[in-house]
Amino acid sequence: MPEYRPEPQAFSSPVTRSAIFIVATLANGDGHADIVRAWCADVAPVVRAVGHRVPSGKLSCVCGFGSSAWDRLFGGPRPAALHPFREYGSGERVAVATPGDLLLHIRADSMDLCFELATQLLGKLGDAIRVVDEVHGFQNFDMRAMIGFVDGTENPTGREAVDFTAIGDEDAEFAGSSYVIVQKYLHDMAGWNALPVEKQELIIGRKKLSDIELDADVKPSSSHSSLTTLDENGQEVKILRDNMPFGRPGAGEFGTYFIGYARSPAPIEQMLENMFVGRPPGNYDRLLDFSRAVTGSLFFVPSADLLEALADRSAPAAVVRQHE
Repeated sequence: MPEYRPEPQAFSSPVTRSAIFIVATLANGDGHADIVRAWCADVAPVVRAVGHRVPSGKLSCVCGFGSSAWDRLFGGPRPAALHPFREYGSGERVAVATPGDLLLHIRADSMDLCFELATQLLGKLGDAIRVVDEVHGFQNFDMRAMIGFVDGTENPTGREAVDFTAIGDEDAEFAGSSYVIVQKYLHDMAGWNALPVEKQELIIGRKKLSDIELDADVKPSSSHSSLTTLDENGQEVKILRDNMPFGRPGAGEFGTYFIGYARSPAPIEQMLENMFVGRPPGNYDRLLDFSRAVTGSLFFVPSADLLEALADRSAPAAVVRQHE
């Protein structure tokens, strides 16, 4: 018999043209916690029901829980690496931590499917939660970020995507699960667009048109790609990004919603430290001269099997916080 492995949620699904990112906090009251626990069993059936209306629409939803929410909703046992989002940087260059108990990452090839699924899932939660951030993202020309460069170039694919994102034997009780960090960045597009393309390429570390990485003797150590590339024992450590542009031109708002999945928060946190503090300290990501993080949260993403099973968890007898 082949070894049973829990099915991950759909965080490695194909790239889609639209997405909705919802971050919410839990309302006070035990009755509200009961509603959220029961809702865990509803997520997959609702996704199937809405997705069945447009089978080619590639509809999916990933659901994650923050550190304090896990304690309140499910108690122990606890995912080994789950903790509150850690801030990095200082002054005007800070990866800020903002409230977040529940994450919904909804994707499809059309916004109507995303919108309908968000409406149905939030309707079932009612006043048990309070939405603190909602972003509607879109796929830009040639899969480019708001700043004009191709995003997600180094994403792992196939089996490698699972290896880098799904928890394994290191926390066997939560195998098939993952961690995700989300941040909302706002860009100074006037300042960015005033730069010559050659200067932009040095900041990013890639050619703007071709997406080819700059040669090592040209690329600055402070480039975005340099500081977000991690090496462990001669092997690159990867994360899975599904970033999306968003904005409101009438309000002068132009942004990128960063969302990164990994089997541990550690590699993403190391990237953030490299970007905001510098490697070495002071050699920070010059993209941050034009981009400002306004949200930041860390969530645990249970496997699809565990998410459904969480509906049957009893209310924790006591809240025990074990934060790293």
